[in-house]
Amino acid sequence: MPLTRQQAISTATVLSEALPYIQRFVGKTIVVKYGGNAMTDEKLKASFARDIVMLKLIGLNPIVVHGGGPQIGDLLDKLKIESHFINGMRVTDTATMDVVEMVLGGMVNKEIVGLINSAGGKAIGLTGKDGDLLRARKLKVKHKTPEMEAPEIIDIGHVGEVERVNVSVLEMLVDSDIIPVIAPIGVGTDGASYNINADLVAGKIAEVLQAEKLILLTNIAGLMDKEGEVLTGLSTQQVDELIADGTIYGGMLPKIDCALSAVKSGVTSAHIIDGRVEHSCMLEIFTDEGVGTLISNKSLKVDV
Repeated sequence: MPLTRQQAISTATVLSEALPYIQRFVGKTIVVKYGGNAMTDEKLKASFARDIVMLKLIGLNPIVVHGGGPQIGDLLDKLKIESHFINGMRVTDTATMDVVEMVLGGMVNKEIVGLINSAGGKAIGLTGKDGDLLRARKLKVKHKTPEMEAPEIIDIGHVGEVERVNVSVLEMLVDSDIIPVIAPIGVGTDGASYNINADLVAGKIAEVLQAEKLILLTNIAGLMDKEGEVLTGLSTQQVDELIADGTIYGGMLPKIDCALSAVKSGVTSAHIIDGRVEHSCMLEIFTDEGVGTLISNKSLKVDV
């Protein structure tokens, strides 16, 4: 159906208002952690893929890092492999790691690549094992109960943290106009595979590339104050204060810590945005209002 005149004017107005942002961010690297509802809802999956293709076409360099916890859990259930969690992290023995690699490096990764390519992009999927992209080390988990004098170190198997990122692999792909889609599986010095939290991988990649933006898609509207209102335009100092006074706690802390670390390490801004909103990446990058929480060390206002 053709657009009405008013609809056409509205479309032109939106594009015109986005111009200053496009001019500011052209050539910049945007690292997007893709997860939550945006990965499971068909309409949201399609809008995400179109956003990523659009970012590349207008001159930005998007890099996608994805999770896949629910998909891993579903396959483990089907295979009757029981899941255990310690401090929110899945205990990953050899059998579970095989499933993690199958799901993240195969099923989920290739679906995302297919969505982006179907939307007109050129994406290539890889894990941290490809080209030695993500060198990992075993994650040491500390656990302490009130009756313990000192915390104990718990071995949760093939769960790791990023030790090093092979930047040359990413630069080669970006320079070739390829959109990298990365599954958060790293490799240790012994050749063992490690499952790494996707937020942490995205944050570390943003840091080493000194990205313009780190975008973390979530299933919430953003970081909220004690009255339930979304907070945005925060400095790193303000976020530290919100952690200290208990406004930020529990499950949001790891995500906030990831965003803070990235910004304090040179990433221009980090965004925790609502992945349940269609075209959330475009709305956050190219509008004043955005759809979530922005954290930076300086003002990012664009004069329009």
